[in-house]
Amino acid sequence: MVPRRLQPGDEVRVISPSRSMAILKEKQVDIARNRLEALGFHVTFGKHVHTHDEFFSTSIEERIEDLHTAFLDQNVKGIFTAIGGYNVNQLLKYIDFNIIKNNPKVIIGYSDITALSVSIYQKTGLVTYSGPHFSSFGMKHGFEYTMDSFIQAVTNDAPYEVTPSELWSDDPWYLDQEDRHFHEQKEYLVLQEGNAEGTLIGGNLCTLNLLHGTEFMPSLKGSILFIEDDHESHALTFDRDLQSVLHLPGAEDIQAILIGRFQKDSQVTEEALRKIISSKREISYIPVIANVNFGHVSPIATIPVGGKATIEAKQESCFIQIEQS
Repeated sequence: MVPRRLQPGDEVRVISPSRSMAILKEKQVDIARNRLEALGFHVTFGKHVHTHDEFFSTSIEERIEDLHTAFLDQNVKGIFTAIGGYNVNQLLKYIDFNIIKNNPKVIIGYSDITALSVSIYQKTGLVTYSGPHFSSFGMKHGFEYTMDSFIQAVTNDAPYEVTPSELWSDDPWYLDQEDRHFHEQKEYLVLQEGNAEGTLIGGNLCTLNLLHGTEFMPSLKGSILFIEDDHESHALTFDRDLQSVLHLPGAEDIQAILIGRFQKDSQVTEEALRKIISSKREISYIPVIANVNFGHVSPIATIPVGGKATIEAKQESCFIQIEQS
């Protein structure tokens, strides 16, 4: 079930199902709102987006209220998560998935939001989006690729490619918008060659692993698994988290794997990635592409959880196309 495309004039709602929007700088919020309004959207905010406790989140009841209200409000056509965090999986048992199924609309975010987006897809069949938070739109510089991919993913039905950006950055831009360092982006790193088609399932790897063995984890049968992790990960944790996924029922039918670019602090090198992937006999026959533009470095592509993709991986070139129908 693909949600209605966003159009100029649509109301989009910002909610905080994980961390509170209170941690965002006012200037960042202004830039984000102005950027979305420049696209023709009317930006509104959930009742509890600024409420926070000692964990810079808020109660399950308040977060669920904002989530349900956003889906029930017929004026709201799209939902943006304010930012990620650690605790969105607290909400899953309390979500009325029938509300979401009966009121399908675009919902987008990444990182910890993976638990929400994957669960919604599993419980309702609604395609959700791994892509920029509302806070991401507050980035002053180097946002063009992220914006272009977002527009392609949620405003029209045409297929689109996830191509390498010209530049990438690992700066904590939210701390200093002007102290930015951009690096030339090479072609994606092909760890294993091959062609594949399948359903995109994934997001933040350590968050995805929180769903193992629950009713909220979709089957990996026929999937293209896309995974990324942040600076808290390193080669050893990535290795075991990936192995955990490969033990799941249906994992033997994963068609391809896409790995988002790691942050520098994770120290997951190209050599480490090659060794990790080559050690997994279960996936020795499928294409694997790394350094793809999604995850915790910028810019990022918007990827539909539950969408269809075609992969062609060769050492000299890669092709990642996402279907919208």
